[in-house]
Amino acid sequence: QVQLVESGGGLVQAGGSLRLSCAASGRTFSRYAMAWFRQAPGKERKFVAGISWTDSSTYYSDSVKGRFTISRDNGKNTVYLQMNSLKAEDTAVYYCGGGISLRPGVRPENYDYWGQGTQVTVSS
Repeated sequence: QVQLVESGGGLVQAGGSLRLSCAASGRTFSRYAMAWFRQAPGKERKFVAGISWTDSSTYYSDSVKGRFTISRDNGKNTVYLQMNSLKAEDTAVYYCGGGISLRPGVRPENYDYWGQGTQVTVSS
């Protein structure tokens, strides 16, 4: 069993930066592929970035590539999402997901555990 708690969301102006954190409980955190998804009002939850547990390979959606960076610290049971050059279209609730797989999938059903989400609002 893994519990995930996100933090770090907030209101930021376009062009600014935020760093999200996802703290996980559970001794097997290091064996979970982790990912960040986001969901805007009235829209589906979409993949943003993922990181494997085997070699910490990272994967990004085209919309955030070059602006966002996902990383993990297995010693602290935490995954981070550094978000730079934020745009108004990045506004959404951001969710952290964990799944028992070698590689992070891009669909929500690939993940077994979810956090409660953290709101990110980018003003233009």
